[in-house]
Amino acid sequence: MEGPFGEWTGYYAGGEKEEPAIEIKRVYHRDDPILTCAASQKPPHSHLYERCFIRSAALLDSLEGAGIPDVTDVWVHQAGSGRTFVVVAIKQRYFGHSTQAGVVASQVNPIGYAGRYVVVVDDDIDPGDIHEVIWAMGTRSDPKVDITILEKCWSSRLDPMITDDKYHNNRAIIDACIPFERLETFPKVAQTSRALAEEMRAKFPDAFE
Repeated sequence: MEGPFGEWTGYYAGGEKEEPAIEIKRVYHRDDPILTCAASQKPPHSHLYERCFIRSAALLDSLEGAGIPDVTDVWVHQAGSGRTFVVVAIKQRYFGHSTQAGVVASQVNPIGYAGRYVVVVDDDIDPGDIHEVIWAMGTRSDPKVDITILEKCWSSRLDPMITDDKYHNNRAIIDACIPFERLETFPKVAQTSRALAEEMRAKFPDAFE
């Protein structure tokens, strides 16, 4: 009997099953081995952090390949086990652009498999900064109209929410973009400009040590 094993979800998963017994007769090894393995366990850990870069790049490539315009950045968050919490930043070009980006992001490689939440933000939000993302969610989205639920999406037997042999899950697309019709009239962000901030740091370096 083998399993269950620690998995990318942060839980022991997959159950246990019989596997063939293998008789080892000889082992070849280096005196100073290069170990590239890392345990799959509850985030954060190095295995997931490395996957976040790879999957973020793959997702950006998939969105561009699907014809979604002006995707400025994406980040697959480590706290979401490298799959279940994804943020996509876009420069809005037309009505429905944010919904389109979110729905497509939820279905393409690598998030199509066992994803859960996709948040779409404007291009002034850094997808990798969870504070900015939550701020956008709290100030630019209306839960009644800006959360789209997709049912019966591709999941996995490793998904801890699966309770039978039907490997489906549901997804939430959260539109945390400024409403397209209000881009010109939405309240301005209360923040020092980057140019002024750099000027002040250069003028008073001791104050920013």
